[in-house]
Amino acid sequence: TTTTTTTTTTDGTTSVCCLSLPDMGKAIAKTANKNVKVVVVANPANTNCLITALNAENIPKKNFSALTRLDYNRAKGQLHERFKLTSPNHIKNVIIWGNHSKTMFPDVIDAKVLRNGKWEAVSSVLSEEDKKWLENDFITTVQQRGSSVIKARGLSSAMSAANAAVDHIHNLFLGTKEGHHVAMAVWSDGNPYGIEDGIFYSFPVKCKNGEWQFVDGIKNNTSRGKELMKITEQELLEEKRIALGSTE
Repeated sequence: TTTTTTTTTTDGTTSVCCLSLPDMGKAIAKTANKNVKVVVVANPANTNCLITALNAENIPKKNFSALTRLDYNRAKGQLHERFKLTSPNHIKNVIIWGNHSKTMFPDVIDAKVLRNGKWEAVSSVLSEEDKKWLENDFITTVQQRGSSVIKARGLSSAMSAANAAVDHIHNLFLGTKEGHHVAMAVWSDGNPYGIEDGIFYSFPVKCKNGEWQFVDGIKNNTSRGKELMKITEQELLEEKRIALGSTE
């Protein structure tokens, strides 16, 4: 797997640099501070993060993360529009489980909306129509938003991804608010949700001083929710199998 970087100078000259992800990981291990934080945006982001981290042998896997904040922001945007809220900031604790792909699972099991100055569980304000929307259109819209943008514009949503990367790094270093959590694809070892170790999977996390930790205690009691979490896990395990087979 390679990462391509294109640079255009002020005089219009363009240069293209291709680096293999294993080489990038080795370069990070050789030259970077051991406390470096690496955020991977380029797709397939979770598995690109995995390959890079596995080749950066001296750097803790916890120092790597992949971007699912774009999906988190999109999910909040859908909820903001659906519930006619004043601001997307009046929604918190949406979860993105799994892979930054069409198998990701946007989940509102712990989500809350701000109404009349009070945070209320999304589940407490749903009509029957809202429930149907959340179980169907909401999930598929968030899953397919990237491809929908490309189809409509002929280009990817680069600015939205850039803003999401800023949000990701902002929370990582400046922290999440008390009672809030965000979505990051992080090293799965030791997670409390039964997801297999050794992959980068998007979980609910809270952050402080450049470190993240899993948010524990969120229970998805629906069989469909559990199934969707496992589907995206299996995709990541398959990507890992293919990727490591190609880089060994």
